[in-house]
Amino acid sequence: MRNEVIFRDLGKIDYKEAWDYQEKLFDEIVTLKKQNRDSEKGKQKNIKNHLLFCEHPHVYTLGKSGSENNLLIDQLQLKAKNASFFKINRGGDITYHGPGQIVGYPIFDLELFNVRIKQYINKLEESIIKTLSIYNLEGERLKNGTGVWLNPEVPGKARKICAIGVRVSRFVTMHGFAFNVNTNLEYFNYINPCGFVDKGITSLEKEVDTKIDINKVKLVVREKMSEVFEFDET
Repeated sequence: MRNEVIFRDLGKIDYKEAWDYQEKLFDEIVTLKKQNRDSEKGKQKNIKNHLLFCEHPHVYTLGKSGSENNLLIDQLQLKAKNASFFKINRGGDITYHGPGQIVGYPIFDLELFNVRIKQYINKLEESIIKTLSIYNLEGERLKNGTGVWLNPEVPGKARKICAIGVRVSRFVTMHGFAFNVNTNLEYFNYINPCGFVDKGITSLEKEVDTKIDINKVKLVVREKMSEVFEFDET
C-alpha cells in the first residue's frame, strides 16, 4: 500500500516561522511513534507524513557541520542586503534561501517508506533530476557531495542548481531541499555555497534563458516526488 503525504504550500514565509512549523510536525510524528511502540497491537494510530513547499525572504542558513567563515559578509552588510542568518540543526554547510526558489521540507517517517538516510537523500536528488529532464537539462550528482548539479565533474563548469540538507532523528526527517528556479544568484556571491570555493551556482531561469512559472515547476516537483517516493498526496 502506498504511503499518504499531506501537502501544503506555505507561500512566502519567514524562515523561523517555517522552521518552528516543521519542528511542530516533526515532534508530533516522533511522539506518536513512541506512543505506538507502547500501545497494544492493533491500537496504534496512523502516522501522517507531510510535504511543505515555500519561499523565504533573503536568508542564509548554516548547518551543524558548517563553518561560519563561509559567510563572507558581516552583520551590517547582511542588514544592507535585507538578509538574515540562522545557525540550524540540519547537516551540511551554508546555503542561501530567497524569492524565486522552491524550498521543500518533507517531514517523513522513513520507516514507513522503508528507506535509509542515504537512500532518502538519493530519492530527493532523483526527484529534482527528473524535474530537470522536463526542461531538457541533465541533472547529476556530485561524487562525495549532495544536491543536484550540472556538469559536476567538469572543472570550471560545475554548478549546483539544488542544495540538500536534512535532519533525521528516530528515522523522521525535516529540512530538505532548495531548488533555484528564478533565484537572484547575486546573493550566492556573499557565501562559499555549501563550503565550495571552486564551483558555481545556477538556476532554472539562467539555464533555459527565460523566466519560469514557478508554480508550474512546483507541480512537476510534486509529481516527480510522488513517483520516486511512491506516495499519494492528500
